[in-house]
Amino acid sequence: MADSYQNLDVYKLSMKFAYDVYQIVSAFPDFEKFGLSSQLRRGVISVPSNIAEGSGRQYKKEFVQFLFLAKGSLREAMTQLELSKMFGY
Repeated sequence: MADSYQNLDVYKLSMKFAYDVYQIVSAFPDFEKFGLSSQLRRGVISVPSNIAEGSGRQYKKEFVQFLFLAKGSLREAMTQLELSKMFGY
């Protein structure tokens, strides 16, 4: 499992998502630098990071747990993107 995570579609999509969010938050107002934009960046980085980390675990059950963590981070980021939209960013 450890060498194959980069070939997983979910990993590739999460990397693209993280890249896209970074592009979006670069246009946020300066006062959000340490607020919403920072939180969003941490959240989207967490998604592919958890996939990669979990794939390096010894047991499949551990990998599944990291996938659930990635899913939680994704939902957190989606919520923050909804707020960003509400703020007009």
